Amino acid sequence: MPELQRVTIHDVARSAGVSVATVSKVINGRYGVALATSERVQAVIDQLGYESSLVARSLRSHRTNVIGVLVAEFEPFSTEILKGASQAIGGTGYELLAYSGGGRAGTPAGWERRYLSRLSGTLIDGAILVTPTVVDSGGAVPVVAIDPHAGPAGMPTVDSDNYAGAVTATEHLLGLGHRRIGFLGGRPDLESSRLREAGYRSALAAAGIADDDALVRVGGYRRENAQEPARELLTLPERPTAIFAANDLSAIATMEVAGELGLTVPEDLSVIGFDNVPESALVNPPLTTISQPIQRMGSAALELLIHLMDGGTDRPTHLRLPTELVERASTAAPRRR
Repeated sequence: MPELQRVTIHDVARSAGVSVATVSKVINGRYGVALATSERVQAVIDQLGYESSLVARSLRSHRTNVIGVLVAEFEPFSTEILKGASQAIGGTGYELLAYSGGGRAGTPAGWERRYLSRLSGTLIDGAILVTPTVVDSGGAVPVVAIDPHAGPAGMPTVDSDNYAGAVTATEHLLGLGHRRIGFLGGRPDLESSRLREAGYRSALAAAGIADDDALVRVGGYRRENAQEPARELLTLPERPTAIFAANDLSAIATMEVAGELGLTVPEDLSVIGFDNVPESALVNPPLTTISQPIQRMGSAALELLIHLMDGGTDRPTHLRLPTELVERASTAAPRRR
C-alpha cells in the first residue's frame, strides 16, 4: 500500500494557482485577498484535506487552540473523563489531545510535570491532569486537576464527594441488615482512598459498630491487585457478610474471588463498589455502586479550564460534585446462618 503523503501549503498554492503567501493569508484570516480567490483557496483546502501542523500554528500565533487531557494511563476512570471532556469541547473553538507517556518517561511520580514539559508551548495551550501525583505544574500553561492524589491544594481542581459517597455505601449495607462489613480500600497515597475509608468508618461508628481492622484491606484500585486481599477477607474464620470496595474494579475482583470460593452474590455476600464505570453494569450480577459523575467531572474541568484561559476569575476553582447510590443486584439482606 502506498504511503500517504502529508498535504502541504505548497500543494494548496499549486492547486489553487496562487502564491504560498496568499494561502497563508486565507488560512489566518488576514486582509488583502479577493473574495473569489479566498473562496477558491478554501475549496482547494477542503478538497485536499490540508491542515497546518500544530507546531507551525504555535510558531505563528503562539497558540495551538488545543487542550490536552493528560493521564498516567488509560483505564476506565480516565476513559470516562475523556468522554466528558470530548462532549464539552464542541463549539468552543478548541481541539482535544489525549496523551499518556505510557511509562516511558521514568517513575510514576511526577509524570504530569514531564508530560507538560513535553507538550506545553508547541502542542497545547492548557491541560487537564487526571489524578496527578503533584499539584505544582510549574506554570507552563493553565492547568485544571481532576481528583489529585493529595486533594485540592491551590491548583484549580474538580473532584467528587468521596466521603459522603462512602458513607452512603456503608449505610446502604447497614440498612440491609449487615453488621460485619469488610472494606477493600484504594491506594494509600490517594486522598480519595483516605476519604472513602473515613466515610466507611464514620458510618459504622454512627451505627454503634466498633472499628475492626481485621475487616480492612488495601486493594489498590486495580482488579488484579484486589484479588488476594479480597480472598483474605473472604477466608477469615468469621468472614464479612458484605464488602464495600473502594472502586468498581476492586468490587468486580471481589465478586470473582467469591465465586471461586463457592460463595454466591448477593445471597452469601453483598458487594458494593464506587465509581459506576460502564463495566459495573455488565457483570453478573450487576454491581450496586456509588456513582460519581465521572463524565461530568471531565466536562466541568474543560469548562473551568477554558474560562481560566480566557482570563476569567469569577468562578470557584474547586468544584466538588455530588455522588449517589446506584442500586443493582449485588446487594441484599444477609442470609441467616
